[in-house]
Amino acid sequence: MIPTSGLDPETLMQEVALDRDGPQVVAIGGGHGLSNVLTAALSYASRVDAVVTVSDDGGSSGRLAPHLDIPPPGDIRKCLIALTPDDSTWRQLFEYRFESADVAGHSLGNLILAGLSDIEGSFELALVRAERLLGTSGSVIPASQQHLVLIAESGTDVMTGQVNVAAFRGRIDSIYVSPPTAAAAPRAVQAIESADQIILGPGSLMTSTIAAMRVPGITEAVNRSNAQLVYVANLITQDGETLGMDGIDHLDALLRLTGVRPPGAILANDTAIGTTPPLQSVQFDPDITATYGADLVTSDVVDAGADWPSHDQGKLAVALHEIADSRFRSER
Repeated sequence: MIPTSGLDPETLMQEVALDRDGPQVVAIGGGHGLSNVLTAALSYASRVDAVVTVSDDGGSSGRLAPHLDIPPPGDIRKCLIALTPDDSTWRQLFEYRFESADVAGHSLGNLILAGLSDIEGSFELALVRAERLLGTSGSVIPASQQHLVLIAESGTDVMTGQVNVAAFRGRIDSIYVSPPTAAAAPRAVQAIESADQIILGPGSLMTSTIAAMRVPGITEAVNRSNAQLVYVANLITQDGETLGMDGIDHLDALLRLTGVRPPGAILANDTAIGTTPPLQSVQFDPDITATYGADLVTSDVVDAGADWPSHDQGKLAVALHEIADSRFRSER
């Protein structure tokens, strides 16, 4: 078990700027956890790319994607914002959410992406235009170029759709996406194969991290890559898809359901978190973790000011930076 130390989170985040001598970082997943990792990686990487799940069927994304035949834009929008300077007017527009009328519940950023997709003729070109408008420090790449449906099986039970999979309580035997002809976006594969560090998580294990990895071609690209593979563990369990699972259960599910190679490092929180049963903090047994060939890196990575247990971007930056440095030091 390896504790982190050294760099100061606040100082590091005040000096966020791409380091031309730093590693190329690719983060895979979705949701708020992925956007936190992207912001953290900006402090030490030479390039940051996000490969984002495309099977979200809830909220604004769930209303837009099937009707406009585009990947769900919600998680993609969050990642674009994470890679955008704080003082950008375009960032404020992409963050704005309507509260009334026919567009109630929709994020303006989601609508802009949908409109750009129609103007540019493809969602991929829409993202390129959006990155230019926002001045992002990296790219956000859908895991697939089409909207996919997430399907999970547990015994004889079949759960269809991200919302239903997230709500399921019990062991999942298999998880996959539909249609079966789905394939990874070429840009996603290229980014993964070029990376020096690949980060999985944090985020909903089944419906964000594993959902992105189950797009045919994504896991295969990770396994071909020579990049350092890092798994950032969730802080607490999620009612439904990970209820009752400890850290090893999370890791086992990730490997078992995706076929991805074991991570070289696992970043886990080591500070106390208040939870309300049946939720619990995610903890790893160091001895069992070692049998997977992974270094267990522990640190206080909790955002003390958040209303809900969340990762602190500055603390994540410190820990991930040190994990990256340990790889590069060993190669010199």
